[in-house]
Amino acid sequence: MERKNQYALVTGATSGIGYELAKQFAKNGYDLVIVARNHDELRTKAEEFKSFGINVIPISKNLFNQDEVYSLYSELKLNGISPEILVNDAGQGVYGKFQDTDIHREVDIINLNIISVIILAKLFIKDRLPKGSGKILNVASIAGKAPGPWHSVYHGTKAFVLSWSEAIREELKDTGITVTALLPGPTDTDFFNKADMNSSKILEDKDDLASPEEVAIDGYKALMNNDDKIISGFKNKLSAAMINLTTDSMAAHRMGEMQKPVTENK
Repeated sequence: MERKNQYALVTGATSGIGYELAKQFAKNGYDLVIVARNHDELRTKAEEFKSFGINVIPISKNLFNQDEVYSLYSELKLNGISPEILVNDAGQGVYGKFQDTDIHREVDIINLNIISVIILAKLFIKDRLPKGSGKILNVASIAGKAPGPWHSVYHGTKAFVLSWSEAIREELKDTGITVTALLPGPTDTDFFNKADMNSSKILEDKDDLASPEEVAIDGYKALMNNDDKIISGFKNKLSAAMINLTTDSMAAHRMGEMQKPVTENK
């Protein structure tokens, strides 16, 4: 492996898709800035990634909080680090009917899934424009392709990430900075547990869940290929094609049937 002497900044890097993406960069010789809330998990993962012979800087930040998002970039600047790659992976959902779910938790999720992502992208772009190079990988979701009853705020945030990624990609096309959106489908991570989603029909057959490693490999390849977006997994490509052929209300009904609790009566 050849050291690239370039940093990839990865949020949500201690678990799931974010962890697997960080591992892809480490395997390919990129130095890492890894960001998550839990100090101990960060330290453990930093030691693991260092075994690939790269530099790893673990930074503990709560990306639900805007001030901590800004301070993350300030710390990098103070240390003279200008990441060549930004991976916006950190994200959460909350499960249930919108009338019943906790609004404070939903505002937190919007802060994490949208606000932290656009702040980091803005700071990254401003930093990289004079250098004429850079790559952004935004982890969207196939959820961004259709309305999501029982998971409405999460689907809405991912629709934003997808639309916005496509827009800034076009704006940046002559700058040397590329933007790629990764659209996983249901993946075998702790996401569903954190979203209180374990009763959802979507989890009835765990064998249908994608492996986070496969999703990360798809995302890494698409980013290096300068693709605009990648839907990870054949089954998810079919689902996206189906969504494109139906009305939004039909797509919402189908998604609602897939996601409602197993015990829910029609």
